[in-house]
Amino acid sequence: MAPRVYTSTLPEVPILTTSIFTRLFASRGPGDVGGFPGSVTAFIDAASGASITRTQLKHLALSFAHGLRDHPATGPFAKRGATVLIYSPNSLAWPVVLHGGVAGGLRCALANSAYNARELAYQYTDSTAKLVLTAEEGLPVVRAMFAELGLSKAEGDRRIVVLGNDLRWAGGPAAAPAPDAAGLLTLADLLVRGTLDREEMFEGQDAHETVFLCYSSGTTGKPKGVETTHQNMTTVVDICENTGPPMEKGVDRMIAILPFYHIFGVSNILTFGIAVACPTVIMTRFEPVQFCANIAKYKIVFGFIVPPILVVLARHPAVDSYDLSSLQYMLSGAAPLGPELVRMVQKRLLSKRKPGSQCIITQGYGLTETSPSTHMLMWDIADRNVGSVGELLPTLLARLVDDDDGKVDAREGKPGELWIKGKTVMKGYLNNVAATKNAITPDGWFRTGDVAIRDNKGQFYIVDRRKELIKYKGFQVPPAELEALLLTHPDVADAAVIGVDSVAEATELPRAYVVPARADLVKTPKAKAAFEQAIITWVAGKVANHKRLRGGVKVIDVVPKSAAGKILRRELRDLAKEEAARGEIDVDGKSKKGKAKL
Repeated sequence: MAPRVYTSTLPEVPILTTSIFTRLFASRGPGDVGGFPGSVTAFIDAASGASITRTQLKHLALSFAHGLRDHPATGPFAKRGATVLIYSPNSLAWPVVLHGGVAGGLRCALANSAYNARELAYQYTDSTAKLVLTAEEGLPVVRAMFAELGLSKAEGDRRIVVLGNDLRWAGGPAAAPAPDAAGLLTLADLLVRGTLDREEMFEGQDAHETVFLCYSSGTTGKPKGVETTHQNMTTVVDICENTGPPMEKGVDRMIAILPFYHIFGVSNILTFGIAVACPTVIMTRFEPVQFCANIAKYKIVFGFIVPPILVVLARHPAVDSYDLSSLQYMLSGAAPLGPELVRMVQKRLLSKRKPGSQCIITQGYGLTETSPSTHMLMWDIADRNVGSVGELLPTLLARLVDDDDGKVDAREGKPGELWIKGKTVMKGYLNNVAATKNAITPDGWFRTGDVAIRDNKGQFYIVDRRKELIKYKGFQVPPAELEALLLTHPDVADAAVIGVDSVAEATELPRAYVVPARADLVKTPKAKAAFEQAIITWVAGKVANHKRLRGGVKVIDVVPKSAAGKILRRELRDLAKEEAARGEIDVDGKSKKGKAKL
């Protein structure tokens, strides 16, 4: 039987064979940069207010590319096709060095700014990078990494470019360099050595060369370098440009709090924002009070977000202290978003606005390996399809597969593993043929590992990760569904669910880890036990029998998550093993504290 292949009903977009830099910055006339006036603001530093226009960004990027090539210390490591590693929190320097690297024909490997020396050493080595672009705060880690790799301090320092806190190059405030940055090459040093006449070109077949190396979260094995090509990026940008919120281009502002080293940040903020001329306000890190303050100060209209940010908007007292009425559009990604949380946020924000105001919260779906977007819930139907990740995006094909080999498709309306084929699928995992073959079939289908359902309107719903589904006595229990439910409880600030093995019943049992909304709820052991049992009972009254929290509930201080908001379930599984070893979980999977009385 032929596979059941789903196609997009949205208008097709052109498939370009050019550099992503050319796509974003090519001039179409005097004063034009990428199809919009060069005078339009491109990026704003939230803390200082320093900003750069589209014309300035293009010039700075070409100057940085020239500086890397021209400086005697960096020149040998900055030839076309070489790799440069960026290790920094979000900053105004990011769009300059990222697009500057691309303009110079380099591959940009993007490292988690929270990495320690050992983790950074792995990515530096695996990506074949030689130069490291780092914030001042990352210097101790970078130097420790070079020492671990056996480089002398002098040789290591020769490979460092410090981005620094001095923003005079952007017309912003001066800042003295940190003492340990003395004598190191800086971004400002490289910006004054001249400018490339034009970017390195990647036309035709060259558009399939790798431009970004984001690293997958490493759910299985070590993190893998995802080879994202110029064509991957130009295709995603064109798709997103046609599906973005209905904002006034060049005027309405976006806030940037997602980490730029993540594909969600690099694709949807550092490229999409330029493509649609959306002035973007950059926050170094997410902090609830400052987030709300910046929305009010800069009159933010739109933001790419993750579910934990919506939890803040639903519960944090700072929301009542600032005028957030400008915030009309939010697009969530990186983790499943339940309808209850959406409704809670909309109710709270709209209660403070004039009648007829709008607050549209939608979500999309994608992975690092798909650059990232493959699905999106369109703005005009978001309120009618809350909980869906939307429809398949243009240029892509999808399957829902019911077996390991791709020979059996899920029946209509039934769950299956989502497989994707199209121009946004990665080139492969860097230097990892086995992992690439395991992820991409010989005929080009990428196995996402996520389980989805497609309804009769063409809307997709992500049920859960295939390997994270809890198997309870023949039933499949999606952790994400229970987590979304728990977040609607007024006394729960955050939650995560995993399966724990029951020896007695030879099955897995759902177990929840929850963060109380208030410390006084669990101030004594007796109160904590009562709270845990109350959560178990509350959930039991709202779900089918097989979804009850038979593995118990455990109060924790914080749910472990990646910077992009994904729950790190491996850490919770390790915690559960430790609890079992201490006798805090019975061999039948039921917690001795807050035992599941069902």
